[in-house]
Parts: sequence; C-alpha cells; structure tokens
Amino acid sequence: MTDSLASTKQLSAALAGAEKVLTTAEERVNLKLRNSSGKIDAALLEQEQLAAHGFAWLSTYVAGLRETLGWAQRLESAGKFREVEQRIAAAAFAEYLNQISGGISISQGEIVRPSDLGLTFSDLAPIETPEIMAIRETGWSAKARIALAEAIMDGDFGDLGLDDETLELIQQQFRRFVDEKIIGPAHEWHLKDELIPMEIVDEMAELGVFGLTVPEEFGGLGMGKVAMCVVTEELSRGYIGVGSLGTRSEIASELIRLGGTQGQKEKWLQPIASGEVLPTAVFTEPDTGSDLGSLRTRAVQNGDTYEVTGNKTWITHAARADVMTLLARTNPDAPGYRGLSMFIAPKSRGTDADPFPSQGMSGGEIKVLGYRGMKEYEIAFDGFKIESENLLGQEEGQGFKQLMATFESARIQTAARSVGVAARALEVALTYANERRQFGKSIVHFPRVAGKLAWMAVETMVSRQLTYFSARQKDSDRRCDIEAGMAKLLAARTAWSNADNGVQIHGGNGYAEEYEMSRLLCDARILNIFEGAAEIQAQVIARGLLDRRN
Repeated sequence: MTDSLASTKQLSAALAGAEKVLTTAEERVNLKLRNSSGKIDAALLEQEQLAAHGFAWLSTYVAGLRETLGWAQRLESAGKFREVEQRIAAAAFAEYLNQISGGISISQGEIVRPSDLGLTFSDLAPIETPEIMAIRETGWSAKARIALAEAIMDGDFGDLGLDDETLELIQQQFRRFVDEKIIGPAHEWHLKDELIPMEIVDEMAELGVFGLTVPEEFGGLGMGKVAMCVVTEELSRGYIGVGSLGTRSEIASELIRLGGTQGQKEKWLQPIASGEVLPTAVFTEPDTGSDLGSLRTRAVQNGDTYEVTGNKTWITHAARADVMTLLARTNPDAPGYRGLSMFIAPKSRGTDADPFPSQGMSGGEIKVLGYRGMKEYEIAFDGFKIESENLLGQEEGQGFKQLMATFESARIQTAARSVGVAARALEVALTYANERRQFGKSIVHFPRVAGKLAWMAVETMVSRQLTYFSARQKDSDRRCDIEAGMAKLLAARTAWSNADNGVQIHGGNGYAEEYEMSRLLCDARILNIFEGAAEIQAQVIARGLLDRRN
C-alpha cells in the first residue's frame, strides 16, 4: 500500500473483515433481544434500544463500504478509477473501520461502542490484521486529508459511477436546468417563504419529472428508480423544495399504480404524470407521528360518498394540490392498522388568501425553519365528501398495506434528496473556502478546513452509492425496505453533517440569512425527521435484519 491509496483487492479484504465483525455483532445482539422461545421480545427490544440501533448503524456502515467497493471496482474495470476516487474509497474504509472499532456516532452526543453491541476486543480481530490496519492508519491520516482536499479543489468530487449513457445524459440535462433556473432564485424563495413559482413547476412537468417512473401506457416515461435518484439529487442540489415536488407525485402514482383499480389508474396516472394534477399526501395526524395505527380521522360511508371528519398535520404542498392521497379509518371496530383505508380525494386548488376552498375543509400554514417552497399545513375535515369510487382499490381496510408498498420508493427518494443537499453544501462550502482569505491566504489551505471539505466529499459519495444500490434493488423487483432505510439513514446524517460543517467553514457568515449556507442548514435538518425519523429508521432496520436472517 502506497501513501493513502489502497487497491480494490485490499479494500475487498477489509470489507470481508468488517462483515465478520457484523456477523458476530448480530449474534450478540440476538442474544440480547430474543426470549426463551427464540422470538424477538418487544420489551427487550425497547430496553436494549441502543444495542439494536447500534446494530442498524453498524449494518449501514458495512453496506456503505460494500457499495463503495462495488463503485470502485466498476470504475477500475472501466479505466476511470483515478486518484480522487481512490482517495475517497480509502478514506471511507479507513474512517468507517476506525469508527466500528472505536465507536459509531449515531447522533450528536450518542456514540455506540463495540461493548454496547456485546463485542469484545478479540471480536474486532478481523479488522485488525496488519493489512487492514495499514488502511485504517493511512487512508484518513492528516496527509490523506490534505491530498484529497487538493484533489477536489476544482470541484471534481469523483465519478458518480452511473455507467449508463442515458442516465449520464439525464444527469447533465437536469444539472443544466438547476444551474440555470433554480440555484439563482431559490434562496429568495426561501427568504420570502414563497411557493415555488408555477412557471418552474410547469417546466419540471415538461421535463417529465412528475411522470418519471409512471408506466408509458399511462403517460409517463417508464423509467426506473435509479433515474429517479439521479433527477431528485440534481433538483435537490438546487433547492430541496424543488426536489421534493416530485415526491408528491411519486407517492401518489405509486399508490395508484400498485393499489388502484384499472379505472383509477386510467383516470389519475396520466394527469399526475403530466403535471396537470398536483397531489399531496395526507397521512399524519397530531400526536401520532410514526404511529399510524393510532390514526383517528374517520371516513364514514353514506350512500355513494364517504364523509371525512378529523385532523391532519404536516401536509406538504396542501393548498396548491388538486388531489389528496388520504389515509382514514373506515372501521372503528378494527384495531390498529386493519381499520384504515386509502382514498384518492380531489380538492379545489387554494390560494394564499383562501388555502382550502373545498367544502368540509379548513386549515392553515405551519411556519417552518426550512424545507420551504411548498409550505406545510394542518387541515381539519368536517364532513368533507369523497366519492365512493375514489376508495383506492375499491376495498376497505387495505390502506396501511397500500401505503407500506410505497415506503421503499419514498425512502429511496428521500435518500436522493439528502445526497443532493449534501452535494450542494459541499459545493458552497468549497467555493467560500477558496474565496475567503484570512492571515494572508485562502482558508481552504488550513488543514482543518481542508479536512472538513474532504470528508464531506467522501461521505456524500458513500451515501450516493448506497442510495443507487437500493434503487437498483427496487428496479430489479427485489425487496429493499432495509436497504432503502439504510440509504435514508446515512444520507440524511450526511446532509446534516455537510451543512453543519459548511456553516462552520463560513464562520459568522454561515449564520447570516443572506448566505445560502444558512438555508442549507435549515433544509438539511428535516431530512433526519420525515419519512421515518432516524430513531424509527434504525429500529426498522434492526428488526428487519434480525427477522430476515432468522
């Protein structure tokens, strides 16, 4: 091994060592969580939450390294494994292996040590061989940090590894759109807390954003989730609100495509794909959060209509939307999830003065720190009517099941949004660090500033490759709920870390509203919360892995 560069063969051996540690950790965590009959005990799972969630993070780290190695090997085969990519790969392995050995930071102030997982010093031996220790000692050394910072100084943060001409053209097309139409005005939209202008929404519709994954027979482009990730990342790089506009359509079209009748597909998919109809998702209620089984909003059938009564909150883009995918309880006697049904509920498009003109609806805006451009709302339903033909799939009690079928795609897209925000934070921070002079030179030349920028590039790439992997799994019709959750978990943390480091690099200016970095910090913070808070996500990953392998 020369300097901080490791061959893919050496990285492969390091991955094998990390996988052995993960296998041992799984055995130890299983012992903590299973009762005498061999089943995971809910009480033990809660009691040993740190161990369970630490196992989820360890699994995510190993998956991230696995996909980083795969990315490196593909680039090497194509003759594209340059110095910048080699340094990114070596740094990712060095830092993640060192964290696995010493402690994984799962949030500010929370570090999972090997002992929390039941691991002993001897259990860490597979990642302490001389060859692997060489990677750990040099891959992210002070010298390696500076070398990587110098390699990315011109804004080349490494080949994305798309290895597909069509995807590369799509990425270039949307990068041009974002650079020309979004990055300039986005900060003003944020500062004024304005809705994204309709002309931008219309241009996005013309580019096919809202029908990207809708089958061609229903007016969409019929592309896969990897394409969705590429588009979402680029749009979110410009402004998270723009990147998230597509999420509304993705959720609605996926619900209808997977759970709707043929007639419902024919009625709704084409106008959603074209952007003629803007949807919103109406699931969350006050005091429920992730506990959807506790939803209380009622939908009572009365002849050819259902009448909805109840309250919903954190509804994105609700006023300007034309249709809601609405989750409500149709059977109050069925406990938990079983009494829930999903509706395709048309509504009148509102204005700032009258956000909810439809009869039986009222509500108002929830002011938020970031994630603006679509606005958040709380809605009260009081006898709001939905035609019975708009019960999704024409069967009651299937709402939760129908919603769960979309969660993989939603979390993959949220991971892609996170990568986009992380990438922009890196770009803005690097530009500022080059321009800002202190003590006679640009601050980018100070080691700790350079090291921050270098690590931002590393973890953005790891998060991106894990996101692409989950998307490829989805495109191959493989179950990927755990993989999507891992991608979302890591990418959301990366977005926040990059934005936080970007503010630190800006110093006081990073805290000033006039600077884009202050907005990126606000936008990044929500990513660890919605589509499953990080704690919920870790719980789902841990439970899913332990159930899947046993």
